Amino acid sequence: MKEFKYVITDPEGIHARPAGELVKAVKAFTCSIKLAKNGKEGDCRKIFGIMGLGVKKGDEVTLTFDGADEDAAYESITKFMQENL
Repeated sequence: MKEFKYVITDPEGIHARPAGELVKAVKAFTCSIKLAKNGKEGDCRKIFGIMGLGVKKGDEVTLTFDGADEDAAYESITKFMQENL
């Protein structure tokens, strides 16, 4: 299992557009990818699971990757987060 911590820099936090793009990016992988904030966790394959966390600018989130292609998913999704959020 791999883990990535990231502080959100987007002024609007994780809203509908970036959440939808994250879901699309995650669907390219088979491993489990979860997004967590303050003890709450959401499945990155479900837009409402991500948006339900209410992530705002300055919040630290933790992404966990677990499965066969977790290394490739880690590389791709961490790059996505740094470029978009």
